[in-house]
Amino acid sequence: MSLIKSISGIRGTIGGVPGEGLSPVDVVKFTAAYADFISRSTTRTSRTIVVGRDARLSGPMVSGLVESTLTAMGFDVVNIGLASTPTTEIAVVMEGACGGIIITASHNPKQWNALKLLNENGEFLNDEQGKEVLRIAEENAYTFASVDNLGTVYTNNTYNRKHIDSVLNLKLVDVDAIRKANFTVAVDAVNSVGGVVIPQLLRALGVENIIELNCEATGHFAHTPEPIPENLTQISDLMRDGRADVGFVVDPDVDRLAIVMENGEMFVEEYTLVSIADFVLANTPGSTVSNLSSSRALRDVTVKHGCNYSAAAVGEVNVVTKMKETGAVIGGEGNGGVIYPESHYGRDALVGVALFLTLLAKSGKKVSELKAGYPQYAIAKNKIELTPDIDVDKILEAVKEKYASETITDIDGVKIDFADSWVHLRKSNTEPIIRIYSEAPSMDEANALAQQIKAVIASLA
Repeated sequence: MSLIKSISGIRGTIGGVPGEGLSPVDVVKFTAAYADFISRSTTRTSRTIVVGRDARLSGPMVSGLVESTLTAMGFDVVNIGLASTPTTEIAVVMEGACGGIIITASHNPKQWNALKLLNENGEFLNDEQGKEVLRIAEENAYTFASVDNLGTVYTNNTYNRKHIDSVLNLKLVDVDAIRKANFTVAVDAVNSVGGVVIPQLLRALGVENIIELNCEATGHFAHTPEPIPENLTQISDLMRDGRADVGFVVDPDVDRLAIVMENGEMFVEEYTLVSIADFVLANTPGSTVSNLSSSRALRDVTVKHGCNYSAAAVGEVNVVTKMKETGAVIGGEGNGGVIYPESHYGRDALVGVALFLTLLAKSGKKVSELKAGYPQYAIAKNKIELTPDIDVDKILEAVKEKYASETITDIDGVKIDFADSWVHLRKSNTEPIIRIYSEAPSMDEANALAQQIKAVIASLA
């Protein structure tokens, strides 16, 4: 059994001994700690928290525990039912709530679930706030409400539609252009909430021809839910038959978007953000942000438009912070996470689908032709295992010194930028390994760079 406590929330496998998995005891403890933190930190006058969940088998059980705990802490709960992560984020703002809890383990397999914690702006807690929640939980430093001050649960099932309406109202989304293009679109929603909301969005955008794969929100995931190439053979095989113009794949909480080209090949997750940023910048110039482990292609596209690119530490909350600092018009992460501030500061696959279809319709090109027009890079992801007694921080410092003549960024591990490639080294917080992300014009070159860095680390260790 596994229980992972981090600033972004509490994630674990369902069942087991308290403290070793995401047991009912753990759900109650961390929900109560979060409620105590919110009660002391919110600027809202209401005592309302929004709760949404994906379609996982454990969702109803965990949701019931969360709602009961929040009402026991004196909060009213707005239960928005089956809802994506970005839908829940938007609902927090629309409700004027103090915060929100999303019950989802994102791309993890079905035995996992998690509590993702939002502030009153519908955004994830930052490092300091997350650590405070963990402290409160560790010390059991929360107090339940008296019988006269218990909260109430309200049900509101309108937020999927409200989210869709907000996407349709974005200035760059052109419903008429999408309708006239008469696209056939394939969707793989891995049997979660995306199977409810993505087809609804497509119909609202004027798409009449939709091929639905794994869109029944049963929680029995048809394949490993992370939207990466090895898990997407079903939709890839379908696309090879020429039955659709584009394929969209989302993870169980619908904050990541992968795209499949009309020939069945992957558009590659990194290029979800790159393509949409290119479209946004062509219409609304401004700065962009991605994390250090995301493709250089975003920087290249940004420079092409005469705009400024900035890199943030890995993690959505860090990207959002940097976007606010720089006034970025678009940003996100290379895992298919698009953050478009005109909508809200959160990764949102619905926004990604609408903007990409508008781009595709107005370009008059096939998806593969669009891809060919972007800077071409390949990212390799490796790791190197070390013995527990090795000081990883000293290893990273030594690597930084060895490559001091190159451009070095050390806000999150060590990133070394070469003329036509880069490598990013990050230590794991849970095990003695160094993660190695490398990018180059080809996968062979990216892997060769990773092997070069591995050899250097081995010599230092």
